Amino acid sequence: MAGPTGRGGSLGAALNDLLRSQVTARHRLSSYNAKHWHAQLSQLTATHRGQQALADAGLNVTTKTLLNWLSDAEYNVRRSYLDVIHTAYENVAIVPADPLPDHITDGQYEISGVVKTGNDVRARGTVDAAPLRIDGSRGHWDAIEELWLAGELTDDEFEDHFIDDVIVEDIGEGTDGWEFTGASYSVEVR
Repeated sequence: MAGPTGRGGSLGAALNDLLRSQVTARHRLSSYNAKHWHAQLSQLTATHRGQQALADAGLNVTTKTLLNWLSDAEYNVRRSYLDVIHTAYENVAIVPADPLPDHITDGQYEISGVVKTGNDVRARGTVDAAPLRIDGSRGHWDAIEELWLAGELTDDEFEDHFIDDVIVEDIGEGTDGWEFTGASYSVEVR
């Protein structure tokens, strides 16, 4: 039975496609696009989550002061309070990424596409050559997860770390390293 599959123009793109189909990536809520402190404060005070974010960021003012700020967009607010409002707004606007699930870090990978090690260049996952099979449980996923959680896991970073931290850990360096020089990849995890 086939498992979740990612596809892309590079190994890293296919891996990212697979991961994004399985867990929520770090992202910004589209409804949080206010630039001015007053609009940010108005949006934050309208929800319990926003009010909690203000408290967590350290906004400690009286209700009267808060009402004065909300009633006048030109009110002279100290810089330190503007920083607290902005911090709270960003904390609410950004949805954190889900951690990597066990079926990703412990899965058995089948990679289809052009795989090169030394002079051996093959289109894997065809009638002529089986997919490249990798045991993800042997890999070191810390660097990949750190980049994922920070929202900085680019296709190139994912490919580089997957080669160094997962493929090499499972089956070694290959004849002369591993290269994925094709233009179309499929990655299935079981």
